[in-house]
Amino acid sequence: MRHLASLSLFAFAAALSPLAAQADGDHDQARAALVAGEILPLPAILERVARVHPGSVLEVELERRRERWIYRLKMLKADGNLLRLAVDARDGTILKRK
Repeated sequence: MRHLASLSLFAFAAALSPLAAQADGDHDQARAALVAGEILPLPAILERVARVHPGSVLEVELERRRERWIYRLKMLKADGNLLRLAVDARDGTILKRK
């Protein structure tokens, strides 16, 4: 039984390895964009957003949409409401609020 559990765990890890490789590639692309000056560092983005939308950041994603890098933020506002923002990673412009 232990052997079967170990084998299942190994199969699960092997199935995830392409996803991990893809995630590493995304991370490398994001780092290259930062080094090239295509995007602002996350602390600069969060500082700009906090001026307009104070609250606690719960989740951050950086994604590439067409030719634009976008930070997607999920925030908890002081009043307890959730706020989702799409922010242009190049200049910190808020593109969308939900």
